[in-house]
Amino acid sequence: MSAGTGPGGEVPQNIASAIADVSERASVLVREEIELAKAEVGEKIGKLTKGAVVGVAAGVFFLFALIFVLMGCAWLLYFYLPVGDFAYFWGFFAMAAILIVLGVIAGLVAAKVVKRSSPPVPTMAIAEAQKIKESVSAPPTPAPAAPSGPVANPVPGPGVQG
Repeated sequence: MSAGTGPGGEVPQNIASAIADVSERASVLVREEIELAKAEVGEKIGKLTKGAVVGVAAGVFFLFALIFVLMGCAWLLYFYLPVGDFAYFWGFFAMAAILIVLGVIAGLVAAKVVKRSSPPVPTMAIAEAQKIKESVSAPPTPAPAAPSGPVANPVPGPGVQG
């Protein structure tokens, strides 16, 4: 029997299979962590995209409100000119006020969505990777020591007199 083998030469095969098993499981863990990170980043980017779309809608509402305010001012200027007695500008101002209210609502919704969604960092995947790293790098726990000598039976059995 050589120094590296056990009875029947099983030790190297067991070590080789254990190393292969650990390697395979580690690669599976890495692949799963990558998939988790991709899913987490995708979800966060989706939330940021929704917030950006609502923000663009708010900008469009404010742009149209500005157009209506400017047109209302034009009609107001026309009203004060000595041309006639027209009151068309109030419709423009009312429409501008409605668009401003819609823009404020859309802007608040966009700000809430963007604030609620954190930056696209895979925090769950990072936490899992840290747990795996800690469990792999943790020192092995010592096995309980086996008794070294013959064990005395403290309770006498049948037929044994004390």
